Amino acid sequence: MEVFHKTAHELAADLREKKISSVDLTRALLDRIRAVDGRVHAYLSVMEEEALAMAEAADKRLAAGDAAPLTGIPVGLKDIFLARDSRTTCASKILDNFVAPYDAFVVKKLRDAGSVFLGKLNMDEFAMGSSTENSAYGPSRNPWDLERTPGGSSGGSSAAVAAGEATLTLGTDTGGSIRQPAAFTGTVGLKPTYGRVSRYGVIAFASSLDQVGPITADVEDAALLLQAIAGHDPQDSTSANRPVPDYTAEMRSGVKGLRIGIPKEYFVEGLDPEVEKAVRDAIESLKAQGAEVREVSLPHTKYAVSTYYLIAPAEASSNLARYDGVRFGVRAANPENLQDLYTRSRGEGFGPEVKRRIMIGTYALSAGYYDAYYLKAQKVRTLMKQDFDKAFESVDVILTPTTPSPAFRFGEKVTDPLQMYLNDIFTIACNLAGLPGMSLPCGFTANNLPIGLQLLGKPWDEATLFRVGYAYEQAHDWHKRRAAL
Repeated sequence: MEVFHKTAHELAADLREKKISSVDLTRALLDRIRAVDGRVHAYLSVMEEEALAMAEAADKRLAAGDAAPLTGIPVGLKDIFLARDSRTTCASKILDNFVAPYDAFVVKKLRDAGSVFLGKLNMDEFAMGSSTENSAYGPSRNPWDLERTPGGSSGGSSAAVAAGEATLTLGTDTGGSIRQPAAFTGTVGLKPTYGRVSRYGVIAFASSLDQVGPITADVEDAALLLQAIAGHDPQDSTSANRPVPDYTAEMRSGVKGLRIGIPKEYFVEGLDPEVEKAVRDAIESLKAQGAEVREVSLPHTKYAVSTYYLIAPAEASSNLARYDGVRFGVRAANPENLQDLYTRSRGEGFGPEVKRRIMIGTYALSAGYYDAYYLKAQKVRTLMKQDFDKAFESVDVILTPTTPSPAFRFGEKVTDPLQMYLNDIFTIACNLAGLPGMSLPCGFTANNLPIGLQLLGKPWDEATLFRVGYAYEQAHDWHKRRAAL
């Protein structure tokens, strides 16, 4: 197998055994980016010089026996993470000229671990979207079918792993933006419990929903990457001061005796038949390994999309007020006055989907509408959290499809925002409730498009997701298939 298609845990073993150096590995990945990214467009910027310098430093650490599990491993960063002295655009024209002055907490953790940064990855502008079609710099493409989207908003992150352009990538998930792209590209994506990973230095979309997580080739890699980035950060007031367990310690202990809940509300009309069959086959596979399967109910699921699309835009409206053409980012030329500066800088800098969500959010927060919309949505959010609490009294993990369909074609939903929003119908509730969720491959359609299986866990119980995911993965070879590019 080509080194660019190997997993991080395989490469870590190769690096320790001196079968390859980090410099050679990094060069192989940079060559791969040069060879295929013209078609995939996973990257917004490639940090070649910095990557090779980091790889040289990693080789010295490896030689000195001072290596962490991810020392020397090439990583791609969604362009929402600040990385010092690197251009960070959030795929928006309004940040076209912004160079980050410091590292995000997770970036610093990976830098300290000796990882190698390949570059910054494409995304939907300000993480608002499900297809990367909202990127100001053009969409990323799905390596399994270049006419289809790799999902969003972390589409560049998922496409890079699927195309062999990065061994590991980091994404963010506000309503499914790690799990949905993972499902579309046959990769593994994890959204941790809210508060498990610091958001410091991550450009904000919706602060009560955003979470940082890994997109990887298999479950073990996801566990290793979460291990590296999780932990308390006093710079983030929502970061939980809780110990981080060893995620690989119990990963191989199987599913015998585990109780898996199947929510009836997630197998609905409109679910693609091939997706439903693959997910139901996955349920049978886990049952054959000794898991106990039972039906659960999450009755407020039907309100998830409308609740999310009040809360997230309201928080976005507040967070994006800082882009005013004054402090950083792009500024309109020759403004007549301050009002003109604000209006034109924002009008010229933001794309249509970002403007749409700012307007929805500002309206929902305005006098006379706050109680009717935003406050009511927060109350429904509490009811959804209570649904999950009740379900988890009788099960250890909940299993659903990740998306209602496989990857869709470019242009198929972009003119109909509601259809695009409904693509996140199975992933949104997890963010509203602050739970951990994981997507992993569970099959392919007749057209050779990946299908994603979603696992939802109790708060702080990512370990059980890894355990179930790993057990399923070992019984199948979906995660070993690679897109032909």
